[in-house]
Amino acid sequence: MAQDEQADVVDVLVAQHAEIRALFNRIAGTRGEEKRELFHDLVRLLAVHESAEEQIVHPAVRSALGDAGDPVVDARLHEEAAAKRALSALYDLGVDHPAFNERLALFAEEVVVHAALEEAEEFAELRRTTDPATLRRMADVFVAAEQVAPTRPHPAAGESALVNMLTGPPAAVFDTIRDALRQ
Repeated sequence: MAQDEQADVVDVLVAQHAEIRALFNRIAGTRGEEKRELFHDLVRLLAVHESAEEQIVHPAVRSALGDAGDPVVDARLHEEAAAKRALSALYDLGVDHPAFNERLALFAEEVVVHAALEEAEEFAELRRTTDPATLRRMADVFVAAEQVAPTRPHPAAGESALVNMLTGPPAAVFDTIRDALRQ
């Protein structure tokens, strides 16, 4: 793909939001081992996506908007903290639990609203205030951050970019070992 055609960070984020919505729909229509595998795919995608957002996107929005960005970013971080707790609880509950589908549906609604707010408030501002070349470089950095991000939610870690950069790689190693043992 030519440099001018390369996806920027907003393109990557919006595509991942669509993938997350699709996974929620697929999980709702399955059972057994397929449901378990799809749910693990969702957990991994959400964990790495949010970790990279906290390291790359939210600080860029704060920088782009100055003081006006604080309430926007703080609201998204608050939602992400709640989502980590909910996702962790769903993971512990397991797909075979009788309450799983109902709790997953509620969680899906919250995640979809969160994604829509990010797209309308944060991503639109990034496009408005950041030059296209920087947005393309941010996509590369975002993808790199996802490569070393934890694959499970770690609610106790918080939502700080610095904390994610310091604790993310060790948590990712732990998650990888846990995933290997699960298989």
